[in-house]
Amino acid sequence: MRIAIGCDHRGLELKKQVIELVEGAGHSYDDLGCYTTESVDYPDIARDVAQVVVKGHADMGILICSTGIGVCIAANKVKGVRAALCCDAFSALRARQHNDANILCLGAGTYKELLDEIITSFLEGVFEEGRHQRRIDKITAMEA
Repeated sequence: MRIAIGCDHRGLELKKQVIELVEGAGHSYDDLGCYTTESVDYPDIARDVAQVVVKGHADMGILICSTGIGVCIAANKVKGVRAALCCDAFSALRARQHNDANILCLGAGTYKELLDEIITSFLEGVFEEGRHQRRIDKITAMEA
């Protein structure tokens, strides 16, 4: 699986850990920034990752900012994105199973001991379709 990864300056350290986990799980990735602790605008990074995902150049995305909230709001403005802010493995798994989320959003303060479970749950979770597809269709119709 190919994962598009991006962060703002506050998420740089966590992004390094995410990349290690993604590589360790056998996935490839595209690092779309940022690359230093110099201040950047998180909506720009969120847009870049979101566009790569919806264009099919990556299977999924992972975004990180201070809280995860800003990148989640920004990414969800891109048509076709279903970004989910997840703070535990259960929400990451359900985001995939029930919402077919295609971008995982994390806060820079995510506990390192939870990070592996969150990433694994999100990347290995499979959309269950069925009644959930009907709900995704309603969300998609709202974008029109």
